[in-house]
Amino acid sequence: VQLVESGGGLVQPGGSLRLSCAASGATFSRYDMRWHRQAPGKERELVALITGLGGNTNYADSVKGRFTISRDNANNTVYLQMNSLKPEDTAVYYCFARVWGRDYWGQGTQVTVSS
Repeated sequence: VQLVESGGGLVQPGGSLRLSCAASGATFSRYDMRWHRQAPGKERELVALITGLGGNTNYADSVKGRFTISRDNANNTVYLQMNSLKPEDTAVYYCFARVWGRDYWGQGTQVTVSS
């Protein structure tokens, strides 16, 4: 199982970014997929979740109304559309999946929101 994130970068406050997580090694449509983030000096936190098959979503209060998680099961890819970005969104963003009872993380992608 492998998860590979992309799409991070430097963006000004109020801007947008779209993160992608390409998954391989399993039939990911069956599994919930999550985005987490970790800012310097802080614990890793859950940002958004999307369930398998049903595609139901859930978000941290801090990103509700600004971020949207989605998935393309045909291509084993999960996305995180981030709008109205704030400096406090600066963090390394990680893709996560629990497959066959084991936890898998991507390598992370840096998002920096700064003017």
